[in-house]
Amino acid sequence: MHCFCLIGSITIHASSPQHTAMTPKLPRRHGFFEHYEELIGTWTRRLRNRQQAEDLAHDTFVRVLESDSAAVQQPRAYLHQTARNIAVDGYRREDRRGAMESEAIDHSVSSSGDPEHFMHAIQLADSIERALTELPVNCRKVFVWQKIEGLTQAEIAERLGLSKNMVEKYMIRTLRHLRDRLDGLQP
Repeated sequence: MHCFCLIGSITIHASSPQHTAMTPKLPRRHGFFEHYEELIGTWTRRLRNRQQAEDLAHDTFVRVLESDSAAVQQPRAYLHQTARNIAVDGYRREDRRGAMESEAIDHSVSSSGDPEHFMHAIQLADSIERALTELPVNCRKVFVWQKIEGLTQAEIAERLGLSKNMVEKYMIRTLRHLRDRLDGLQP
């Protein structure tokens, strides 16, 4: 039996009659898959890490498959620009995450001896999680992507296919909802 896997498609070929061939249908984007190996090669050289380059190529193809890329005239350039954007977003998130972790460590060191404060933080996190589940999916996505992952409203708008104004409205709705639900939880 031979198995081949590329961006989610699986093909199984077997010589015995009891095995069947499976080929899930993927939306084909003409001109994109021809550049897969080139994309990995380019980003392996830039990142000096083949695994990260493969992850980046995978994320790039996922974004291309999720987007309306039928009108793209230059698939190779589109793929490389998309990969570049994803890589830049990743570096930005890592920078923000590092800064947030340093701030959290500094804060936890100063208040680590207070079990009441620790319990309040856990209750607050649980309350936020419950309140977020009461909201529509887009509100939750906007909140998590902006406040936790550090994406800009423009990046979120692009991911969701919305205007920046709509992303801002979702964030305002989410923050109001959280304020209403968490109003009595202040220490």
